[in-house]
Amino acid sequence: MKEYRHIKRTAEDGIVTILLNRPEVMNALNRGMVMEIHDALHVIATSDELRVLIISGSGPHFAAGADITAMADQTPAEARRFSFNPTFSLLEDLPLPTIAAISGYTLGGGLELALTCDIRICSEDVRLGFPEIKLGIFPGAGGTQRLAKLIGPARAKEMIFTGDHVDAKTALEYGLCNRVVAGDPRIEAVKIAGTLRQRPPLALRQAKRTINFGIGRDIGSGIQFEEET
Repeated sequence: MKEYRHIKRTAEDGIVTILLNRPEVMNALNRGMVMEIHDALHVIATSDELRVLIISGSGPHFAAGADITAMADQTPAEARRFSFNPTFSLLEDLPLPTIAAISGYTLGGGLELALTCDIRICSEDVRLGFPEIKLGIFPGAGGTQRLAKLIGPARAKEMIFTGDHVDAKTALEYGLCNRVVAGDPRIEAVKIAGTLRQRPPLALRQAKRTINFGIGRDIGSGIQFEEET
Protein backbone atom coordinates (compact mmCIF):
# COMPACT_ATOMS: atom_id res chain seq x y z
CA MET A 1 0.00 0.00 0.00
CA LYS A 2 1.28 3.44 -0.97
CA GLU A 3 2.89 5.53 1.75
CA TYR A 4 1.89 9.16 2.23
CA ARG A 5 3.47 12.02 4.15
CA HIS A 6 0.43 13.89 5.47
CA ILE A 7 -2.16 11.14 5.75
CA LYS A 8 -2.23 7.48 6.71
CA ARG A 9 -4.36 5.01 4.78
CA THR A 10 -5.15 1.59 6.20
CA ALA A 11 -7.61 -1.10 5.13
CA GLU A 12 -8.97 -4.15 6.90
CA ASP A 13 -11.99 -6.36 6.20
CA GLY A 14 -13.34 -4.01 3.57
CA ILE A 15 -13.12 -0.91 5.76
CA VAL A 16 -10.60 1.71 4.63
CA THR A 17 -9.48 4.55 6.88
CA ILE A 18 -7.88 7.87 5.97
CA LEU A 19 -6.19 9.45 8.97
CA LEU A 20 -5.30 13.13 8.67
CA ASN A 21 -1.78 13.12 10.06
CA ARG A 22 -0.45 16.58 10.88
CA PRO A 23 -1.16 16.61 14.61
CA GLU A 24 1.51 19.27 15.26
CA VAL A 25 -0.78 21.81 13.52
CA MET A 26 -4.09 20.19 14.58
CA ASN A 27 -4.26 18.48 11.16
CA ALA A 28 -4.65 21.77 9.28
CA LEU A 29 -5.19 21.11 5.58
CA ASN A 30 -2.37 22.13 3.27
CA ARG A 31 -1.77 21.52 -0.42
CA GLY A 32 0.20 18.34 0.21
CA MET A 33 -2.45 16.79 2.43
CA VAL A 34 -5.30 17.58 0.04
CA MET A 35 -3.37 16.15 -2.92
CA GLU A 36 -2.72 12.98 -0.96
CA ILE A 37 -6.39 12.66 -0.01
CA HIS A 38 -7.28 13.10 -3.68
CA ASP A 39 -4.87 10.36 -4.72
CA ALA A 40 -6.13 7.99 -2.03
CA LEU A 41 -9.75 8.57 -3.03
CA HIS A 42 -9.01 7.64 -6.64
CA VAL A 43 -7.51 4.36 -5.48
CA ILE A 44 -10.44 3.67 -3.15
CA ALA A 45 -13.03 4.46 -5.82
CA THR A 46 -11.60 1.83 -8.17
CA SER A 47 -11.29 -0.95 -5.59
CA ASP A 48 -13.59 -3.97 -5.75
CA GLU A 49 -12.76 -4.99 -2.19
CA LEU A 50 -13.38 -1.84 -0.15
CA ARG A 51 -16.88 -1.26 1.23
CA VAL A 52 -16.78 1.72 3.63
CA LEU A 53 -14.47 4.72 4.19
CA ILE A 54 -13.79 6.31 7.58
CA ILE A 55 -11.99 9.67 7.83
CA SER A 56 -10.57 10.84 11.14
CA GLY A 57 -7.81 13.01 12.55
CA SER A 58 -4.59 12.10 14.32
CA GLY A 59 -4.50 13.24 17.93
CA PRO A 60 -7.31 15.07 19.74
CA HIS A 61 -8.53 17.13 16.76
CA PHE A 62 -10.13 16.31 13.41
CA ALA A 63 -8.84 19.31 11.43
CA ALA A 64 -8.57 22.92 12.60
CA GLY A 65 -9.14 24.45 9.18
CA ALA A 66 -6.83 25.17 6.28
CA ASP A 67 -3.16 25.93 6.84
CA ILE A 68 -3.35 29.72 6.52
CA THR A 69 0.42 30.14 6.85
CA ALA A 70 0.93 28.03 3.73
CA MET A 71 -1.54 30.17 1.79
CA ALA A 72 -0.51 33.62 2.98
CA ASP A 73 1.90 34.25 0.10
CA GLN A 74 -0.43 33.05 -2.65
CA THR A 75 -1.84 35.49 -5.15
CA PRO A 76 -5.62 35.39 -5.74
CA ALA A 77 -5.00 33.56 -9.02
CA GLU A 78 -2.80 30.97 -7.29
CA ALA A 79 -5.41 30.48 -4.60
CA ARG A 80 -8.10 29.86 -7.23
CA ARG A 81 -5.91 27.36 -9.06
CA PHE A 82 -5.41 25.43 -5.85
CA SER A 83 -8.91 24.74 -4.59
CA PHE A 84 -10.07 22.03 -2.22
CA ASN A 85 -13.28 21.69 -4.24
CA PRO A 86 -12.21 18.94 -6.69
CA THR A 87 -11.08 16.73 -3.81
CA PHE A 88 -14.11 17.45 -1.64
CA SER A 89 -16.47 16.79 -4.57
CA LEU A 90 -14.65 13.53 -5.29
CA LEU A 91 -15.20 12.48 -1.69
CA GLU A 92 -18.86 13.51 -1.74
CA ASP A 93 -19.45 11.46 -4.90
CA LEU A 94 -17.41 8.44 -3.78
CA PRO A 95 -19.48 5.30 -4.45
CA LEU A 96 -18.73 3.92 -0.98
CA PRO A 97 -20.53 5.06 2.18
CA THR A 98 -18.29 7.52 4.04
CA ILE A 99 -18.10 8.27 7.76
CA ALA A 100 -16.34 11.20 9.43
CA ALA A 101 -15.21 10.48 13.00
CA ILE A 102 -14.90 13.99 14.42
CA SER A 103 -13.31 15.18 17.65
CA GLY A 104 -11.84 18.39 19.04
CA TYR A 105 -11.52 21.36 16.73
CA THR A 106 -13.21 20.81 13.37
CA LEU A 107 -13.14 24.21 11.75
CA GLY A 108 -13.13 25.88 8.35
CA GLY A 109 -11.78 23.52 5.73
CA GLY A 110 -11.86 20.71 8.27
CA LEU A 111 -15.61 21.11 8.71
CA GLU A 112 -16.04 21.43 4.94
CA LEU A 113 -14.26 18.09 4.58
CA ALA A 114 -16.53 16.49 7.18
CA LEU A 115 -19.62 17.87 5.43
CA THR A 116 -18.82 15.87 2.30
CA CYS A 117 -19.17 12.60 4.23
CA ASP A 118 -22.43 10.66 4.43
CA ILE A 119 -22.39 10.17 8.21
CA ARG A 120 -20.74 12.28 10.92
CA ILE A 121 -19.98 10.95 14.40
CA CYS A 122 -18.90 13.56 16.97
CA SER A 123 -17.15 13.24 20.29
CA GLU A 124 -18.53 15.20 23.25
CA ASP A 125 -15.62 17.64 23.15
CA VAL A 126 -16.06 18.62 19.49
CA ARG A 127 -16.09 22.27 18.41
CA LEU A 128 -17.48 22.88 14.94
CA GLY A 129 -17.44 26.18 13.10
CA PHE A 130 -16.49 28.45 10.24
CA PRO A 131 -14.27 31.20 11.72
CA GLU A 132 -13.26 32.56 8.29
CA ILE A 133 -15.45 35.67 8.63
CA LYS A 134 -13.14 36.90 11.40
CA LEU A 135 -10.32 37.01 8.84
CA GLY A 136 -12.43 38.93 6.33
CA ILE A 137 -13.22 35.89 4.18
CA PHE A 138 -15.88 33.18 4.10
CA PRO A 139 -15.92 29.39 3.52
CA GLY A 140 -14.76 28.68 0.00
CA ALA A 141 -14.71 24.90 -0.35
CA GLY A 142 -18.41 24.15 -0.44
CA GLY A 143 -19.20 25.19 3.12
CA THR A 144 -21.78 27.82 2.21
CA GLN A 145 -23.66 25.30 0.08
CA ARG A 146 -23.40 22.02 1.98
CA LEU A 147 -24.04 23.53 5.42
CA ALA A 148 -27.20 25.34 4.28
CA LYS A 149 -28.56 22.20 2.63
CA LEU A 150 -27.82 20.14 5.73
CA ILE A 151 -29.06 22.37 8.56
CA GLY A 152 -31.10 25.01 6.73
CA PRO A 153 -30.14 28.49 5.54
CA ALA A 154 -30.98 30.39 8.75
CA ARG A 155 -28.76 28.30 10.99
CA ALA A 156 -26.04 28.13 8.33
CA LYS A 157 -26.03 31.92 8.02
CA GLU A 158 -25.77 32.33 11.78
CA MET A 159 -22.78 30.00 11.97
CA ILE A 160 -21.01 31.54 8.98
CA PHE A 161 -21.86 35.20 9.77
CA THR A 162 -20.77 35.01 13.43
CA GLY A 163 -17.85 32.62 12.99
CA ASP A 164 -18.73 31.13 16.37
CA HIS A 165 -18.28 27.47 17.28
CA VAL A 166 -21.10 25.07 18.10
CA ASP A 167 -20.73 22.22 20.56
CA ALA A 168 -21.71 18.58 20.18
CA LYS A 169 -25.17 19.03 21.70
CA THR A 170 -25.99 21.87 19.30
CA ALA A 171 -24.53 19.98 16.35
CA LEU A 172 -26.82 17.03 17.07
CA GLU A 173 -29.83 19.33 17.49
CA TYR A 174 -29.06 21.03 14.15
CA GLY A 175 -28.59 17.73 12.33
CA LEU A 176 -24.97 18.62 11.71
CA CYS A 177 -23.96 15.23 13.04
CA ASN A 178 -25.70 11.86 13.29
CA ARG A 179 -24.51 10.82 16.73
CA VAL A 180 -22.55 12.11 19.72
CA VAL A 181 -20.45 9.63 21.67
CA ALA A 182 -18.33 9.68 24.79
CA GLY A 183 -14.68 9.00 24.06
CA ASP A 184 -13.17 8.25 20.67
CA PRO A 185 -15.72 8.62 17.83
CA ARG A 186 -13.66 6.25 15.71
CA ILE A 187 -14.92 3.33 17.80
CA GLU A 188 -18.52 4.13 16.89
CA ALA A 189 -17.53 4.78 13.28
CA VAL A 190 -15.98 1.31 13.04
CA LYS A 191 -19.17 -0.23 14.47
CA ILE A 192 -21.31 1.51 11.86
CA ALA A 193 -18.84 0.61 9.13
CA GLY A 194 -19.02 -3.01 10.24
CA THR A 195 -22.78 -2.96 9.72
CA LEU A 196 -22.54 -1.25 6.34
CA ARG A 197 -19.85 -3.67 5.21
CA GLN A 198 -22.41 -6.47 5.48
CA ARG A 199 -24.95 -4.73 3.25
CA PRO A 200 -25.04 -5.45 -0.52
CA PRO A 201 -22.47 -3.03 -2.02
CA LEU A 202 -24.34 -2.39 -5.26
CA ALA A 203 -27.53 -1.49 -3.41
CA LEU A 204 -25.58 0.85 -1.11
CA ARG A 205 -23.90 2.59 -4.01
CA GLN A 206 -27.13 3.05 -5.92
CA ALA A 207 -28.98 4.26 -2.82
CA LYS A 208 -26.28 6.86 -2.17
CA ARG A 209 -26.28 7.95 -5.80
CA THR A 210 -30.06 8.33 -5.80
CA ILE A 211 -30.22 10.26 -2.53
CA ASN A 212 -27.47 12.63 -3.65
CA PHE A 213 -29.22 13.21 -6.97
CA GLY A 214 -32.45 14.22 -5.28
CA ILE A 215 -30.92 16.80 -2.93
CA GLY A 216 -31.97 20.23 -4.16
CA ARG A 217 -34.24 18.85 -6.88
CA ASP A 218 -38.02 18.61 -6.95
CA ILE A 219 -39.47 15.35 -5.67
CA GLY A 220 -40.82 14.35 -9.08
CA SER A 221 -37.35 14.42 -10.62
CA GLY A 222 -35.99 12.47 -7.69
CA ILE A 223 -38.66 9.79 -7.92
CA GLN A 224 -38.15 9.46 -11.66
CA PHE A 225 -34.41 8.98 -11.12
CA GLU A 226 -35.18 6.46 -8.37
CA GLU A 227 -37.40 4.45 -10.74
CA GLU A 228 -34.73 4.44 -13.44
CA THR A 229 -31.84 3.50 -11.16
